[in-house]
Amino acid sequence: MLILYNEKDVLEHLVTTETSFNAIKIKTTKVGNSFTSLLRQFIQKNIGTYKALKKFNPDLVLGTPILVSIIGFFLRYKSIIVNEDDFDIVKLTANFGYPFASHIICPEIIRKGKFEKKCITYQGYHELAYLHPDHFIPNADVAASYVEIDKPYFLIRFAKLTAHHDVNIRGIDSEIAAKLIEKLKHNGNVYITSERPLENEFEKYRIDIDPIDMHHVMALSTLYIGDSQTMAAEAGVIGVPFIRYNDFVGRISYLDELENKYKLGYGIKPDSPQKLIKKTDELLNDPNLKNNQASKRDRMLREKINVANFLVWFVDNYPGSLEMEYNSDNRES
Repeated sequence: MLILYNEKDVLEHLVTTETSFNAIKIKTTKVGNSFTSLLRQFIQKNIGTYKALKKFNPDLVLGTPILVSIIGFFLRYKSIIVNEDDFDIVKLTANFGYPFASHIICPEIIRKGKFEKKCITYQGYHELAYLHPDHFIPNADVAASYVEIDKPYFLIRFAKLTAHHDVNIRGIDSEIAAKLIEKLKHNGNVYITSERPLENEFEKYRIDIDPIDMHHVMALSTLYIGDSQTMAAEAGVIGVPFIRYNDFVGRISYLDELENKYKLGYGIKPDSPQKLIKKTDELLNDPNLKNNQASKRDRMLREKINVANFLVWFVDNYPGSLEMEYNSDNRES
């Protein structure tokens, strides 16, 4: 097995921490977020991946980037894209890369559009591949190395919102952040993790957490509030109530399901800042918040699968798995 990765976000740290992986970094140069810079990176990623895969000569390649399918088309190997976004949300990359994919693995709940016939679906969420209780158990000692765990604490997350599908997407601005912090700090400690620069007034709340340990800190928090999609879903599947505050609310199927069907979190658009404050108040004043959240999470886990087990089963049995029905008890039928 070979793992290819680029320098996006915390990928390199996560991959290199697991020293048992046979991994190759695809090097790129990035100067800003201009179209020219993004195009240059895309070309560099394709060239680097092409060279690595041509040398490795795989039978099957699986991943999230569309270059998996594009290069697969030229090197004539089978390719599987793993996706959790509605296809109309990532329309540019979907239209450009998905036609070349052999298959697309995605949650049943998402909108698949014209690519539905290529989709292999499952009852679950991408986050349940690594945060299912079969794989992840919160470690209080790890969390305690970063925060005071003997009193309530709250996580606030500021995402970059600079991806191509984030154009014109609003999140938590400084005004609403100040109001949230003022309210939360009277009920416990406030910690901010941020991908973007912080105003000076918020720096004292910033916390730097090793990405390997982030979910241990999150799992013991009382409430998560942020404008990140993924971290909201992670909080939900771990069992921490979340408030997601951005313009994607109502547009992303798997998060809508976590919020509306399972009630594990709440999505609020930036047009309604008072609703955000009111919902925060409501959660802070709920004496049964922890127990209610645990019950909601238990229901979700009963109805969803361990996605990591599913992916392993699918790849191990491929291409026979295309004609098989997945059984979570024995992983085969």
